[in-house]
Amino acid sequence: MEHQIGPMAYIPNSGITEQQVNFYKEQGFLIGRGLLSPGEIATLRAEAVEIFKGNRGEVEGIVPPDAQADASQILSRYTAIHFPHKISPVIREALAHPAITGVLQATVSPNVKCMQSMLFVKAPGKPGQAWHQDEYYIPTRDRSLIGAWIAIDDADLENGCLWIIPGSHCEGYIRNRVPYDGNQYGDTDTCVLAPYSEADAVPVEVPSGSIVFFNGYLLHRSLANKSRDRFRMALVNHYMSAESMLPWDQDGSLEPREDMRDIIMVAGEDPYAYKGVEDLSKPFLRAEKVNFKTQGIN
Repeated sequence: MEHQIGPMAYIPNSGITEQQVNFYKEQGFLIGRGLLSPGEIATLRAEAVEIFKGNRGEVEGIVPPDAQADASQILSRYTAIHFPHKISPVIREALAHPAITGVLQATVSPNVKCMQSMLFVKAPGKPGQAWHQDEYYIPTRDRSLIGAWIAIDDADLENGCLWIIPGSHCEGYIRNRVPYDGNQYGDTDTCVLAPYSEADAVPVEVPSGSIVFFNGYLLHRSLANKSRDRFRMALVNHYMSAESMLPWDQDGSLEPREDMRDIIMVAGEDPYAYKGVEDLSKPFLRAEKVNFKTQGIN
């Protein structure tokens, strides 16, 4: 399933090497194939269905399903849930999976905290997500933000895999966003790519059980699911160095603060443990059409 991605991007079965760490610094991403076993993936898939049924706790926006509805009918209603780890012990445990924390400690810091999980469904016909940088939404003070994108289903060109622009994180600044009114993406704005272009984009096709790690400044997107009957389910978690404070207001849903402490330590020690932790975020459904804050637009 590899397409235009060289062998250095792939973490070997023996574990991440210094070469892969350097590749991540230079290119902004890494891919681990088969880091989760078929059994672990089956557990995540089954748990996702229970979450979307409403059987794991309250999720803002979920409608109780018809008793006769099957899993596909239930999942087809939705796009994604933010913060599923708040109600699911299975998702919470997955945040600190050894296959993930080993890569994070090699690329980010010996001390790592998690601040967000997102469970994407993307049923057939659902739109993709426009070009963006995760650091725009989750501002770290030391540029340590990293996403771990767990493929629950195979992800390919047909069902809307990730696309990235390798090396686009290197400038280390947040790009301007402009309005988008097409139907390929479920967003109302998108990133200005210059000096890059669509021609620099590379699809990241991965089999189920793979994990794609990518830098918070890396330009990435996904396209619509054009398949007839295949879902593209993924669990996406965000992490950063525990040494850095997190001035994150969750797109205005929280009061501004110097260090948002609704976090979970997944590796090492927390230098700010004396502050304690808070329970601030609640699970909610992602809207079909996302209207995030936009810079540079009147």
